[in-house]
Amino acid sequence: MTSTNRRALIASAFALAAVAGSSAPAAAQAIPPRVSEAEVRAAAEAWGKGLVSISTAYNEDEANFEKAKAVASAFIDKAYGYDLGPVLFKPTLTREPYTFRTTKVGAMAYFVGHDKAYPYDDGFALLPWRSVTYKPVGIQINGAVASTMGKLELRDKDGNLTVVDKTWVFKKDDRGALRIIVHHSSLPFVGY
Repeated sequence: MTSTNRRALIASAFALAAVAGSSAPAAAQAIPPRVSEAEVRAAAEAWGKGLVSISTAYNEDEANFEKAKAVASAFIDKAYGYDLGPVLFKPTLTREPYTFRTTKVGAMAYFVGHDKAYPYDDGFALLPWRSVTYKPVGIQINGAVASTMGKLELRDKDGNLTVVDKTWVFKKDDRGALRIIVHHSSLPFVGY
């Protein structure tokens, strides 16, 4: 068989596959899985547990930064969709010109600090957090994407309470796991 005939045969096979694929019924095409409210609540709970795991990794071993950094990296990879594109992350305690964290590097700096590119970050997750409770005021489901907003209650090792206003947008990845693609956090307004 000549190389010209081989190319023609391969081109015919691709053309036939394209025609066969285009006539496939709509039901056979991939439909993004719908997010459930239970999945959103579970993802918010997992986020809280992830934050506490970073904190305890750091605090239990007399300020073991390397251990906390490794836990934080795994937490970010699991919870956030940085591998899906930029994450729109506005942490609670950031300031200009470092307010928004659209990359994993920026998120790591916020959670564990110690990054010269983000000189104001001390490591929010290195504080002695021991419990996190999310109280949503609403959850909106739009197919494979869900939004939620509410109050996040964080307690430290002495039982002191910190409350932040939290907005998350989750998206299902190709494995069906919810990943954060928008995260906005701020302190509640206390008056003029």
